[in-house]
Amino acid sequence: MRTLFYALVPLLVLLFAAVLASVIGFFIVQVFDGLPVQKAINKTTQVLLVLSIFPAMAWLKLTKTDLGFAGRKLFFKQLGQGFGLGFVTLMPVFIVLTILKINVLDESQAWTLAWFLEKSSIAVLLSLLISLIEEPLFRGILLAGLLKKLPVSAAVIISSAYYACLHFIKTSQNIPTADLTLSSTFGLLVDAFANLLNPDILSAFLALLMVGIFLGLLRTGREASLGLCIGCHTCWVWLIKMNKTLFNTDFNADMAFLVSPYDGVIGPLVTAWLLLAVFAYWFWQRGKQAL
Repeated sequence: MRTLFYALVPLLVLLFAAVLASVIGFFIVQVFDGLPVQKAINKTTQVLLVLSIFPAMAWLKLTKTDLGFAGRKLFFKQLGQGFGLGFVTLMPVFIVLTILKINVLDESQAWTLAWFLEKSSIAVLLSLLISLIEEPLFRGILLAGLLKKLPVSAAVIISSAYYACLHFIKTSQNIPTADLTLSSTFGLLVDAFANLLNPDILSAFLALLMVGIFLGLLRTGREASLGLCIGCHTCWVWLIKMNKTLFNTDFNADMAFLVSPYDGVIGPLVTAWLLLAVFAYWFWQRGKQAL
């Protein structure tokens, strides 16, 4: 019961942020005509969740170190180490997808070094931005808050579940600005949360759950290690973005069930691969403690 109570507190914060974002989103699209209301709500919710870090830190009496931030020099070192770890852990997946002909080279692209460097640079910057938002939120304040009340394993799994869920709280519906009412924005919100019950998201959800668990283990494996998580996450997102740029996904391939339609990468293969990595990391940690 105690675990359930603390597990539901972040849900209440998420619901509050989503409801408030629905109201704000309604007024935003009145100003910026043509902006899809669901996009306005989604982005506003993300901003509110990030801003919630500061009052949560004060309420829980957490410091930057508690969130996992190391000193500047060590933090940037961790970013590089995490990026390398991300490359080592995810690149084998892309190699397998290419061998199985699930990834098919996009020959329509203008293959030049300048084009590749431009695409790669933009992808790295966007990936870093995503990681700088998501990691302090999930492996930072959420995980640190849960660790004050729950065992490490429970805190990692619960924070990972929220991380995975947040990727699927979305709706494909759109309401033209002329027909939009405040009540209809809440209808979109309900539809977005209902998408969590969509069985089609299961394989992608499990993969993202394993992503969260892997990053959670990195974060709890040593103090002030959020930089490792940010670097690893950045590399993963960068690789996925570059994969979309360089390859097409053949969902008619014999082994196409190994990926999900979510992004053509995450799916059962990533779930199994990261599960293996989690067990390997766990045994390694056990071995270190035994010495």
